[in-house]
Amino acid sequence: MTKSGPRGEQLHQDIERAGFYPQLVHDVVADALDGAAPDSHLVQLETTFDRDEIHRHITALVLAGEVLHITHVDDQQYDEAGNEVVALVSTESVAAARVHSVTLTYAYYKPQQYRPGHPISEVNLSVAWTGTRNLDLQPAACEDPQCEADHGYTGMSAVQDVVLRISAEADGMEAVEGAREFARRLRRAALHRAPVQ
Repeated sequence: MTKSGPRGEQLHQDIERAGFYPQLVHDVVADALDGAAPDSHLVQLETTFDRDEIHRHITALVLAGEVLHITHVDDQQYDEAGNEVVALVSTESVAAARVHSVTLTYAYYKPQQYRPGHPISEVNLSVAWTGTRNLDLQPAACEDPQCEADHGYTGMSAVQDVVLRISAEADGMEAVEGAREFARRLRRAALHRAPVQ
């Protein structure tokens, strides 16, 4: 869903519907908004499986006036036995004018049967603003297995912008249409500098 209304009721409902620590997510998003009224939003929950572990991640994109608020919440095991869990939260607020790219990638099943109104199977939304930089470092090594020298570190530095996949099969057609509407509103706010309605 995308429209939030003056008090953000729809945003609150979508966070509740996602079911991933909803009170925590709601409070963190409200803190990031700092009293600003949400105009449009997109809430996306992802679940990934890593051998015998399950990880969940929720992203909430909220457009409020001329600012895009990005909130991420992950859960991870806190101890070796997996008995305790910790939630990791990050928020970023970006002036919509700094967003330089809003990309929607569409997937259509059976394109040979395409007619106007043909349902979209999924969309991938990518928002780029050259935001937080993520450093992934690890000790460098050489090919000599006997070498004990310190070779420093190697790794990658990547800009941490947002890419979300919304699938009609997994999330429903309403979620796909909501993502498209959010992208339109963000594009208007960011690229055309037009006021968000």
